[in-house]
Amino acid sequence: MSTEPLVFEARALSRVFGQGRQAKAAVDGVSFAIQKGQIASIVGESGCGKTVLARLLLRLDTPTSGELSFEGRPIDAARDPREHFRRVQAVFQDPFSAFNQFFTIRAQLASAFRLFPVRPSRAEMDERIDRALLAVNIEPREIDGKYPFELSGGQMQRMLLARVFIIEPRVLIADEPTSMVDASSRASILDYLMKLKRELDMTIVFVTHDIGLAYYASDSLLIMHQGQIVEQGPPERVTKQPQASATRQLIEDIPDVNRDWLARERKPA
Repeated sequence: MSTEPLVFEARALSRVFGQGRQAKAAVDGVSFAIQKGQIASIVGESGCGKTVLARLLLRLDTPTSGELSFEGRPIDAARDPREHFRRVQAVFQDPFSAFNQFFTIRAQLASAFRLFPVRPSRAEMDERIDRALLAVNIEPREIDGKYPFELSGGQMQRMLLARVFIIEPRVLIADEPTSMVDASSRASILDYLMKLKRELDMTIVFVTHDIGLAYYASDSLLIMHQGQIVEQGPPERVTKQPQASATRQLIEDIPDVNRDWLARERKPA
């Protein structure tokens, strides 16, 4: 059994929308633990509740019932939400929605320093931004004076990851970060996630509908179906000896041409 401390722990966690007969549990009594330094994937079909669960981890939404802790404390214990956002960051499937189209990219990367207890000098900020851009294979001068609409979806997703390199949070929530980019960009984004884990000892929660990608990249899988976690465990066990019908369906939905992913070795951390 691993001795790594827990980053997130949930017990009978629920998020219900609506009231009375109209009430709908998007997250329905889930319990799980995510260890420090893991890549843990929340996997399920569209509408299963995985994005709502991610929002609970980010403190962008509030549980209806149950317990959710971050690093051993109730997740709402921090009085200033910025303290949580400094430690837990996110990248989403649509990177353009995370940037204001009327401000330059560099100016918006610089806004990340608002989360810091003490803001660095302008020179230090520029140096840190440049290092972060180089970490995602972007030449810093290439984005000078540019706005989000001037870049591709893959480049903008790398801008979100550059922001993560600037802030260096303890945890990254990656919600379908590869769903709106081409195959080449998808592979690059997975490599950057691995780099964050390796170089910054970052815990990553990878939210996806693609069990093949999750198997390839993760240390543990949490399979969601209709708001519940129906199966969880190591990728090899969950994918090769699935116990839940929802897991088997996710595997069956993989096109035959790509079915050989089960025979591949997983990406080394």
